[in-house]
Amino acid sequence: MRSPKLRNAVSLFLVAGMLAGCGTASRSGMSGPRGLLSPKPSSSASYISALQGGIVGRTGVTLSASDRSRALEAEYRALEGAAVGQTVPWKGDDANGQVVANAPYQVGTQNCRQYRHTVTADGRDVTARGAACRNSDGTWTPLT
Repeated sequence: MRSPKLRNAVSLFLVAGMLAGCGTASRSGMSGPRGLLSPKPSSSASYISALQGGIVGRTGVTLSASDRSRALEAEYRALEGAAVGQTVPWKGDDANGQVVANAPYQVGTQNCRQYRHTVTADGRDVTARGAACRNSDGTWTPLT
């Protein structure tokens, strides 16, 4: 770009666009990892329900309702927008954990991601691995 004014305007537009993408899962609109566009779910209850217990349910660790909710929220955040390999931590009253998602990929028309969830409870770490695909309403469903 030759004009400093044009370069500044484009830079401002790009920063505004990036900031507009920041928000919570309860905001309506379109977003997704690595530019994969899909609507976001309308409420936290819908994305937790759609995760069907997530892969955290496969760890065998018994979590309180509030800890399970935090764990599922971390799974959603990792699937929805975390960079490849970025850790999404969560901390509950009796346990904590971290979720790491791999690169997005396509299965038919669905966007999917493999991920792992490590839960620390009672002094031990348990890791579950799985994959989930995004539904048309923006929620994610784990593959079985």
